[in-house]
Amino acid sequence: MGEPKKDGYRGILSYGLIVMTLTHTLTHVFQQMHPALYPVLKAEFALTNQQVGLISSIPSLAAAVLSIPAGMATDKLGTKKVILFSNVVAAAGALTAGFAQNQWMFILAVSFIFVSTTFYHPASYSFTSFLFEHKDRSKALGIHGAGGTLGMALGPISISVLVGLLAFGWRQVYLVWMIPLVISVLMVYFIKYVPTQDAEVKPGEGKPTGQAEKLLSANLLLFLVFGALRTVAASMTITFLSLWLVNTRGVDLALASLVFGASSLMGIVAAPIGGVFASRYGEKRWIVYTLVVAYACFALAFLIPSIWAFAVFYLGYGFFNLLGMAANSAITAKLSPSRQRGMGFALYFLPGSIMGAFAPMIAAFIADSFGIFNVFMASVGVFALAWALFRFGVKVD
Repeated sequence: MGEPKKDGYRGILSYGLIVMTLTHTLTHVFQQMHPALYPVLKAEFALTNQQVGLISSIPSLAAAVLSIPAGMATDKLGTKKVILFSNVVAAAGALTAGFAQNQWMFILAVSFIFVSTTFYHPASYSFTSFLFEHKDRSKALGIHGAGGTLGMALGPISISVLVGLLAFGWRQVYLVWMIPLVISVLMVYFIKYVPTQDAEVKPGEGKPTGQAEKLLSANLLLFLVFGALRTVAASMTITFLSLWLVNTRGVDLALASLVFGASSLMGIVAAPIGGVFASRYGEKRWIVYTLVVAYACFALAFLIPSIWAFAVFYLGYGFFNLLGMAANSAITAKLSPSRQRGMGFALYFLPGSIMGAFAPMIAAFIADSFGIFNVFMASVGVFALAWALFRFGVKVD
């Protein structure tokens, strides 16, 4: 590839970054739809709390098993091929959900969707991190991350609009989203330049300053544990949040889905802003400060009785939590050697898949034994533990 073509792909809001952002949106649009649908699914399929937990656990377990192969495929086959494959798997999941007749068929559909994201993340994050030098990487990853949070928001919001207002069936919502997904496949196909190493590296030169020399360092392992703990708390919350709002607080499904989606919608603004400030003040410092506010908002959302206070503080939790998204991705890139960047991002998302498999079942046990509200109080404690581990344990140059 000629240098002009390469430079054209490496600018902020270039074609490559735009496509990565769009595909990130469409990969995640299905990710939060099934938790928002739990009240409907529980009634239609006559599910117990444990069976609700299984709908979250089995797909996460499937994703965990395939995380390492996804990282290896990214490093061996290249980012573009893996992204195309992930989009095809996502389409298969949406199609299966659109015709699901029982909980097992629906679990298969959600498993396809989770496996899709498992292959998508190492490839797309590697592609984006290779495109930009370190000084611009957090900004680019912030834009890329905003696409993912937009997708997480659009899924539940589309349920609120299509099911709650336009009287669509929930299965039809999955089928509607297949149209833009097919368009995104074509956009990926027409990417002409695919980067394979950090932008700072010139021919004949070594690794860029500050770049990791080996993958499995103590700092990376601690960083992965930090991510795992955050996933435990978030997964326990997501599994029963919609059920709690609808069945305990008396909120209708459309409004519950709207609050659910709006929390992720905060990322459209938060992720890019967070990327800019992380570049300016340093990734670790930025994460430490933003998570303190995020987790305080999370606790207040459940401790203050008013449903309006819940909405305000839960949205605040979403906003401040997502301010650190780009910084987390930039730290992962820094702690991963260039030649193993795909594996680095696969490991970054692996604890989420593993904990996402077990956390819903833990939450179901807590819900059955102590009540659903105590699921959220347990999440507060796990969030606090994750923050302390990151603040005092993880070292970032």
